[in-house]
Amino acid sequence: MGKYFYIFQEGSKVNQIICAIVVNMPVFAYGAGIGWVSPMSLLLQSKDSPRGEPLTDLEVSWIAAIPYLTSIPGNYLMANLVDKLGRKMTLFIISGLTFTCWSIILSSMEVWAFILARAIFGMTMAGVYVTCPLYTKEISSNEVRGMLGSLVILFHTTGNLFLYIIGDILSYRTILWICLAMPTIHLIIFMMMPESPSYLVKKNDMEGAGRALAWLRCRTEEDPKVMSELSEIKKEQTKDEESNKFVLKAILQDKILVRAFTIAMVTALAREVCGAIPVLNFAAEIFSMSSEGSGIVLTPNQQAMALGAVQVIGASIASGTVERAGRKPLYVTTAVISGLSMCALASWFVAKSYGLYAPSWLPLLTLCLCIFCDSLGLQTVSVIVTSEIFSFKYRGSVIAMTMASASVAAFLQMVFFKSFVNAIGVQVAFFFFGIVCLGAAVFYIIVVPETKKRSLQEIYGDLRTKKEKRLEREKEMEISAEKSV
Repeated sequence: MGKYFYIFQEGSKVNQIICAIVVNMPVFAYGAGIGWVSPMSLLLQSKDSPRGEPLTDLEVSWIAAIPYLTSIPGNYLMANLVDKLGRKMTLFIISGLTFTCWSIILSSMEVWAFILARAIFGMTMAGVYVTCPLYTKEISSNEVRGMLGSLVILFHTTGNLFLYIIGDILSYRTILWICLAMPTIHLIIFMMMPESPSYLVKKNDMEGAGRALAWLRCRTEEDPKVMSELSEIKKEQTKDEESNKFVLKAILQDKILVRAFTIAMVTALAREVCGAIPVLNFAAEIFSMSSEGSGIVLTPNQQAMALGAVQVIGASIASGTVERAGRKPLYVTTAVISGLSMCALASWFVAKSYGLYAPSWLPLLTLCLCIFCDSLGLQTVSVIVTSEIFSFKYRGSVIAMTMASASVAAFLQMVFFKSFVNAIGVQVAFFFFGIVCLGAAVFYIIVVPETKKRSLQEIYGDLRTKKEKRLEREKEMEISAEKSV
């Protein structure tokens, strides 16, 4: 690695930004893979299907849902790889799996090939959301930690939109070749990026960690700020070594870690059950209903592009807002707006069922608000905060556990939402999503501390109760008194 601080101003954030962008390239490829299902399922089910025989609804359902199923064990596999092989090597494996997925689809049009490829893609899904937020957090300084952490959602939504667009204008095989090129380009460029300094410290490679940190901070290896940060990383990991080796057991034996784990789990589940996933799948019908008498006519691909654009706008605003406004205000505001939007949408269905006046533009507005708030705050903040409230030892395992739970919730919604709506009514479903969002906002206000530009010790200080803080002060006073004697 060259010493780029001779080109850029000393202490510049440019190398962190470059590294974070390259680290999140697999997330863009993952977003494109998720977005591929929307335009391609329509093509593969049409009479003009490139495979000759159109796919059935059941086959398409399994092709769409199988990644959410395989990502559940994939989360734990990736958490083990990221700790044993390192962040960098795990990202190489993720891009390799993505390459394999598209190679299979390019090679065969059999249903089993689509399902196998998408099952492998589930491992990519798990890998990017376990590894990329983790890696990004560990290369980022406190000043830009939130902004760079929000790139995960921005790259995901941009990948979705990119595929929606090319899916509407390019041929089937051209799209596949473009998707195959994404992991290939990443594998080449990523060779130039450093390993996470935290992982190098864990491996006792202090020299390598110093070089990586100096490059990321655009400073010399002997710079006091680099030495100080390296010392803090070492101190954090030394403290972790004193606790129980089994991660989950260690968490359950520590009150502060249990509270942090509860925050991570609640925000992850709220992110998945906020209504965004069913809204995206129910969009065509809602658009159709809202267009009656309004002159709004959109094809399914245009609907997907419209929602993809709303997602990208939300994620783009989040990258700047999350540092200015802070994590807590952003999450609470978007959760409240999303909750009220879901309740308004549910009320629209109720009014419609009773023959009352229901403005045709309301479903379209609430739909866009839900997706916008999801990418602006609910997704972005939950991913960032989970990586910020745990030390190196617990970070990977906790992200894996929360992502596995989120994957279960997403899979169940993908499979059972239609049946659920048919059984109890769509208005009940959307009222439920609204209550989940509003409940998440209340939980965040009461329980979750602000993490913006704060150290782990400061965050954990806020997670202590008044009684625990008092006992800690009394203990410190006793120790001080003993030393003075």
